[in-house]
Amino acid sequence: MKELLKSVRTEWRTPLVMLILMSTAMQLSFSTWRALINNFAVERAAFTGAEMGLLQSIREIPGFMAFAAVFLLLLMREQTLALVSLLLLGVGTALTGYFPSEIGLYCTTLIMSIGFHYYETMNQSLSLQWLSKQQAPRALGQIISAGSLAALLSFGLIALAWKLFGLDFRHIYVGGGLATLLIVLFLWLGFPVFPEKVVQNKHLFLRRRYWLYYAITFMA
Repeated sequence: MKELLKSVRTEWRTPLVMLILMSTAMQLSFSTWRALINNFAVERAAFTGAEMGLLQSIREIPGFMAFAAVFLLLLMREQTLALVSLLLLGVGTALTGYFPSEIGLYCTTLIMSIGFHYYETMNQSLSLQWLSKQQAPRALGQIISAGSLAALLSFGLIALAWKLFGLDFRHIYVGGGLATLLIVLFLWLGFPVFPEKVVQNKHLFLRRRYWLYYAITFMA
């Protein structure tokens, strides 16, 4: 009986469930940040088009530097790096409302963006490792669907918080970031460290035949 209960407690803690929850956690913060940032920057930080352009440029710097994640893998596992990245995303989002200034928004955006882009890099790698070829099409659809539902939920809760409860930007940003942080804490404490099925290279390598993919990714 004890073995049966132990099996029931652990059988749901699968790599797929973890990927779904991580996708949900990411969207709860990122969708909140994205939905409010233009109004917040203009109304509270007096941003003009020039500052908004610089803000979006800063947001893309971690995406351009995402290849540096390979060096962080010398210090930690991919699963750990994915959770740390979500932690940064949640913290950056939660702090956004407390820094309604030009420098403050640049800094919180950079923190949020590092978390977002490094999570996306690890998420793609972990999905390819943890999901079999037979499982991948259906599982990836479930992961994307969960993220989309989380984004819709975020937009709906923002509208309710704004119109019904009159909450401020600060409260909504804290709510989105805190939701992500709570999921990260649950994943950290409630899930095991899944074994790496493939030994990962800890260095960069390029292939000439993939030049078009590299070019498109760079321009994106």
